[in-house]
Amino acid sequence: MAFEEKRAWIMGVVAIAGYAVYLVLLLGRAGEGVPLAEVPYVAALLWTVGGAIAASILLNIAVGVLSPREAATKDERDREIGRRGEYAGQSFLVIGAVAALILSMAGADRFWISNAIYLGFVLSAVLGSAVKLAAYRRGFQSW
Repeated sequence: MAFEEKRAWIMGVVAIAGYAVYLVLLLGRAGEGVPLAEVPYVAALLWTVGGAIAASILLNIAVGVLSPREAATKDERDREIGRRGEYAGQSFLVIGAVAALILSMAGADRFWISNAIYLGFVLSAVLGSAVKLAAYRRGFQSW
């Protein structure tokens, strides 16, 4: 497995795990009879985002230490796959930003705006990773 493929796995799994932890924390607090939009979410959001970033960095370092030769090599195929994955993932960043903009203009609570942006980031990471993994596993058509 190529080093960049391992990085794609790390990004996808960490994004899903981080968001799952956030949802568990958020929905656990909402279960106490508090409406979802009134649940204190900022600390949970910041900690899960920070934890996901830290976990991703640490896992990438660990994979790099375990396979230092692979970490130093990146060929044209890796760059093209990375570019395609990032392009695909960007679509969800745009969708999340547009959703947040619409929510803002509609006067929605900050809770919904923040969560739309966070979901956009998570879906961007997951889709980008999925595209990269599919390209590594099945190949891709270079135009």
